[in-house]
Parts: sequence; structure tokens; C-alpha cells
Amino acid sequence: MSGRLTPVVLDTNIASQRYKKRVQLDLTRLVDTTSVISFVTYAEMCKWALVRDWAPHNLAQLTAWLDRTPVIDSGKAVSTMWGQLAAAGAKRGRPRPENDTWIAACCLVHDLPLATLNVRDFQDFVDHHGLRFFDLGTTPSA
Repeated sequence: MSGRLTPVVLDTNIASQRYKKRVQLDLTRLVDTTSVISFVTYAEMCKWALVRDWAPHNLAQLTAWLDRTPVIDSGKAVSTMWGQLAAAGAKRGRPRPENDTWIAACCLVHDLPLATLNVRDFQDFVDHHGLRFFDLGTTPSA
């Protein structure tokens, strides 16, 4: 082993649990990984704090946590993959939610596994496009 930590994309539900440190499941399998989030998760966490009218010091803590977490942006490759995923889902009669499609596109373009509790939301991308789940050692919502 090279000593390099394996990158894993955290879905918003896992990222928020890691941030809040109020973990509802055992995330010890993520210990030897580098947590990465998509630009979508970054935006959803910002929205989450603003909708709840967080105090300035709480917003600053979230900003500091987000600043320490690598973010996958929506460049041309991710945008192209999103278009392919969205079109394929529409053609199959199974359009997927836009944010989930963006997160899947980030994972697929960078060939990274996704840690999520919302397996059902992403299963179509696994079945048809090769998305990989990171094994959290739990039985996520199906």
C-alpha cells in the first residue's frame, strides 16, 4: 500500500453527519479514506444552514469545515456526463433527480465511489452506468 488515502465522495447525508459529529451510524470504514464532496453537497449544506438561520459563528464553523473538504466542481467533463446520465434516464422513462444526477456525474467522471445512505436514489446509476458505492458496512435505505 502506498500510504495514500482512498478518496470517497460523500453524499450530502453522510457529509452532514460527519460535519455535525452526531453520527447515526458507524462511519469507521471511512477512517482510511479522504472525504470528498461534490459541488452539489457543498451548495446543499450552505442552503441548509441559511434556511435554518444559523448564527454567524455557526456559519463560520461550517465554512471552515467546507474549506477543509475537497470539492469536485462542475467542469465540462462533469457537465457532459450529467447530460448523458439525464438523457439516458429520460429515454428509459426513469428521469432521476437533478442533484443526484450531478453527484453521480462527479463520481463517474473521477472514478470515485459514493458513500450514501440513499442507495435507492442512486441505484439506477449503478445498474446502468457503473457507479460504485462505498461499503459503509450498513444496510442503507433501499
